[in-house]
Amino acid sequence: MSDKLAASHFRRMLDAARAQIREQHETLSRLDAAVGDGDHGTTMLRAMDAAAQAANQHADADLQQLLSATGWAVMACDGGSTGPLLGSWFLGMSGASAGRAELDVSALAAVFEGGLTKLQKQSRAQIGDKTLMDALLPAVAALKAADPAQGVTAALAHAADAAARGAADTANMRAKFGRARHLGDRVLGHPDPGAVSVSLIFRGFCEGLAGSNPAGHSNHATQPPTTT
Repeated sequence: MSDKLAASHFRRMLDAARAQIREQHETLSRLDAAVGDGDHGTTMLRAMDAAAQAANQHADADLQQLLSATGWAVMACDGGSTGPLLGSWFLGMSGASAGRAELDVSALAAVFEGGLTKLQKQSRAQIGDKTLMDALLPAVAALKAADPAQGVTAALAHAADAAARGAADTANMRAKFGRARHLGDRVLGHPDPGAVSVSLIFRGFCEGLAGSNPAGHSNHATQPPTTT
C-alpha cells in the first residue's frame, strides 16, 4: 500500500484524537482550573465530538470537503475561543488540501501549515506565550523538517513528540494571553491546557494513522503532559 494519507485515514485520526480528549478531559479541566475557569476539558470534548461526528457523516467526501465539514462543525461549538481557533485550524487545512486526494510527507506538512496560517489570523500568540501555539508551532515545524523517506506515519510521530515537548515546556512559562495572564507566577508549574490539548490531538492522530497503517510503520509518540 502506498505511504500516503487519504480522507479515510483522517477520519480514523479524528476518531482517535477524540478518544484521547475523552480520556483526558477531566484532567484538562483540572489543569484549566489552575490557570483559567476550569471548563477547558469539557469544551475540548464538545469540539472534538463535533469534529469526529462531522467527519464520519461525510464518509464519501474528499479530503478538502471532510476537513471543511469538520472545521465548520467545530466553529459552531459553544465554548469561548476554542471553537474559532480549532475551527480555523481545520478550515485552513481544508483550503491547503484543495486538489489533493492523498498526502505524502511534504503535502501533509503543507496542509498542516495551511491550518496554522489560518489559525494565526485568530491569534497572535507565539512560542513562549503559554498557549496552544507552544505545542502547535513545534508540531508543524517537525512535519516540515521530517524526512520524506521515513513516511507519513513517522513524520506525524515526530510532530506529536514535538507537540508533547512544547506542551510540557509551558509549565515553566508565565501566560501572556487569556485570564491566566493576570496570575503572574501563580501559573508556574502548571502546563497550559490548550497546549496539552493540541499534544493529545496529535497523539490521537498518530494512533489513528498507525491503526489505519498506510505503510506498515509504527510510531512512538511521547505521552503529553496531563498532570500538574
